[in-house]
Amino acid sequence: MSNNTVTLAHGAGGKQTSELIERVFKAHFDSPEFTADDAAVLPAISGRLAMTTDGFIVSPWKFNGGNIGKLSICGTVNDLSCMGAKPLYMTCGFVIEEGFPLDDLEQIAAAMEKTAAEVGVRIVAGDTKVTGKGQCDGVFINTTGVGQIMENAHTSGSLAKPGDAVIVTGDVGRHGCTILIARDDYGIESDVDSDCAPLWHTVESMFEVTNDIHVIRDATRGGVGTVLYEIASQSSVGITLDREAIPVDDRVKGVCGMLGLEPLYLACEGRLVIFAPAEHADALVAKLREGKYSANAAVIGHVTADNVGKVIMETEIGTQTMLPQPKGELLPRIC
Repeated sequence: MSNNTVTLAHGAGGKQTSELIERVFKAHFDSPEFTADDAAVLPAISGRLAMTTDGFIVSPWKFNGGNIGKLSICGTVNDLSCMGAKPLYMTCGFVIEEGFPLDDLEQIAAAMEKTAAEVGVRIVAGDTKVTGKGQCDGVFINTTGVGQIMENAHTSGSLAKPGDAVIVTGDVGRHGCTILIARDDYGIESDVDSDCAPLWHTVESMFEVTNDIHVIRDATRGGVGTVLYEIASQSSVGITLDREAIPVDDRVKGVCGMLGLEPLYLACEGRLVIFAPAEHADALVAKLREGKYSANAAVIGHVTADNVGKVIMETEIGTQTMLPQPKGELLPRIC
């Protein structure tokens, strides 16, 4: 492989393409269902299915706590998990810029392999395209996932009800803060790391406590604040938050303080927002705190019948203020 980098020939469908697939993708994604044919042949699945697709164009492709490969698996796994679906199968499409180092591509594929194995999802098919120099920023990945919804799971952003507790599974804003630091646009030094994580087992553990979970969302682009506004609108409810209850890593607080950013609007890639009846909240939080990725889960607010479509913040000094509705794009290309 010429100069140990990806060339246009690797996307042409000939010998070099086959070599690339064997060296990188088959080496890391091989399974009984992984195919060289035009489509994977899968066994029939009974019950309800969830299906999702997502694109990943994060810049830089590697960051403290992960890379675009890990992110691509987590993003799709977590979208399925939010519907109460056990992730089963995934496809992945790569768009690679000419000249991208093959060692880096292998690093990405290895991260995908490791993350997929953690939750038992199998990559069964894929596609590779190579663009000319300057037509793509290194590497882009598109993934599609299929999962089997648990029989007892019925979640939707339209199901939040007055009296529900609002729970987050951990501190907020770490991924967006990490990407900001990785770009070095502001000359800030910090060891903040991304919360990027696959959350199927986190969701599975919650249903061991109760089936009565109304909403599960992963707070990616736009962070927790954007998710809350989406749910308030979908469910025609109001949401009240307790500012002091919202967990924020001290490193994120420091960066946000310097730049005037709101952690609630910074992306997460390993955090869920959960709406469930208040009587289950303590048990859910206790269970979450036993988990690998949810040790600092917390109740941060509640749902009301008032202030429909709005998110109200109770501040540290006992006053109330409306959380501004997100507009524009705070941190582009965080996923």
